[in-house]
Amino acid sequence: MPHTRLNVAVVGAGLAGLSCARHLQNAGSRVTLFEKARGPGGRMSTRRADGWQCDHGAQYFTVRDNAFRDEVARWEAAGVAALWEPRIAVMGGGRVEPDGVARFVGVPRMSAPAAWLAAGLQVHSGVTITRMHHEADGWRLHSAEQGLHVERYDALVLAVPAPQAAALLEPLLPLTAMQSNAVAMLPSWTLMLRFARPYKPGYDAAFVNDGPLRWIARDSSKPGRTGSEVWVLQAAAEWSAAHVEDDESTVTALLLEAFAALGGPAPDAVTAHRWRYAKAGEPSSRQAVWLPAVRVGLCGDWLGGGRVEDAWLSGQSLAAEVLTKTPCLP
Repeated sequence: MPHTRLNVAVVGAGLAGLSCARHLQNAGSRVTLFEKARGPGGRMSTRRADGWQCDHGAQYFTVRDNAFRDEVARWEAAGVAALWEPRIAVMGGGRVEPDGVARFVGVPRMSAPAAWLAAGLQVHSGVTITRMHHEADGWRLHSAEQGLHVERYDALVLAVPAPQAAALLEPLLPLTAMQSNAVAMLPSWTLMLRFARPYKPGYDAAFVNDGPLRWIARDSSKPGRTGSEVWVLQAAAEWSAAHVEDDESTVTALLLEAFAALGGPAPDAVTAHRWRYAKAGEPSSRQAVWLPAVRVGLCGDWLGGGRVEDAWLSGQSLAAEVLTKTPCLP
């Protein structure tokens, strides 16, 4: 059927939401994104302050799908992504060697591809959508900051973690909310360590098989990075779940102790961050969900995978469904 120009609200400006919004806008739809954080990117995030920066969410991304390969090539051409070739160690195996995996990162920070995708899109940052309701002439949104929004939308896209999507859906679409809630999301505690001098133990990143840590990396080794020496520590999902409600000082002490056991020095400064919804325990087999009768869709890395690539593909998949399976507007 011919495409009808739609006015679409996208809740969540992580990579899935941005991918979906970009596809819809390129096809002629009017798109508005709402993001509760200070800027777009979701877990492709970088913390910046006082002369240092650190990728504290996604550490890198890989490429398997040909469509995503083409997208990454566009990011590289735009100067917002590059190949990262770290020396990888496996704690427990003790080896430092190439593993044949092509790892890419945003340049000069992990959030750069998201910022590039957001350019030209209407993104309202610092807006927390708390409720949605339907009227005869479309969907309306409520936010914690502004109350009821005036704008009416032909369609809604929820590009947020499954539990947050379920909370918005439950009053109106309880079955879809229940299906979203069935997807368990696992947390992750992350530490960002700053050092006055470089720390170079002979590897740039390591997978850790024992103890609370699962990944440590010299963020400063990534291409395009400037500023002080920074390392990132990410805890195992199971350990993070067991300590998800602990205070930052307790978590920081325990993870620094684990880092020291691996030979790491004491940092000059440290910042902790808790990702309550870091990844899906068992991602859905569906790449996206579109309910054409009510014009509501879901996308995100919790659908179909869990990788950065999966988030982008989920957004693309949902946008294609919106454009081809939406009933004609009255």
